[in-house]
Amino acid sequence: MSVRFEELAWRPTPIGEISLRRRRDPRLDQDVYEVKLDDEFLMSSLFTAGEVELARLGLAALAGDRLDVAVGGLGLGYTARTALADDRVAALLVVEAVEDVIDWHRRGLLPFAAGLATDPRTRLVRADFFAQVAGPDGLDPDDAGRRFHAVLLDVDHSPRHPLHPSHAAFYRPDGLRRLTRLLHPGGVFALWSDDPPDPDFEAALAAVFPIHHSHVVRFANPLTGGQSANTVYLGKLPD
Repeated sequence: MSVRFEELAWRPTPIGEISLRRRRDPRLDQDVYEVKLDDEFLMSSLFTAGEVELARLGLAALAGDRLDVAVGGLGLGYTARTALADDRVAALLVVEAVEDVIDWHRRGLLPFAAGLATDPRTRLVRADFFAQVAGPDGLDPDDAGRRFHAVLLDVDHSPRHPLHPSHAAFYRPDGLRRLTRLLHPGGVFALWSDDPPDPDFEAALAAVFPIHHSHVVRFANPLTGGQSANTVYLGKLPD
């Protein structure tokens, strides 16, 4: 039987103290993995529908195969794992700002993400997604100007509630335009948000991407017995 609580990893970072913990939930009779930044919960293995749909919706908007995909934010690995489940994905670059998060996956601390770090299509890169997009070289530090068929982003709580003030500029039209230079024609940008659809961000998305949608992802909440929801924003360039 699992112990009731275990802190698996902890480290101070420039944006706060990040920790990974596992606890046994007696009501659900299962292990729950959670990530905290200081005293704030970032993610939980109980609530993964939005992360899964981020990859599913983003890739469903693409035609063709041999897809080159970038994921911003590794977290518990659900978005990256869902992307790898699509046989059309030929290469997956994961950009994660916190080295410890990458280390969790390399050390196998997250059993449901097994195989992500060792998949030959995967490359895990320690870098700041937002700084890379704003910089001259793009997302891949080893391949300046590399373009992708899809960029899937799950770092901040929402465009209105970023984890760090430096991220805010990305969610404006100029920030999104800088991202488009890293997409192939017909490429897709998809974004997870914990908030309902935001009219201001929808307007920014519409100013840059001719095709754009906001998808509300509803899922059962085992803690309340009701439903909760996330938002997945989608922007697509013309072919």
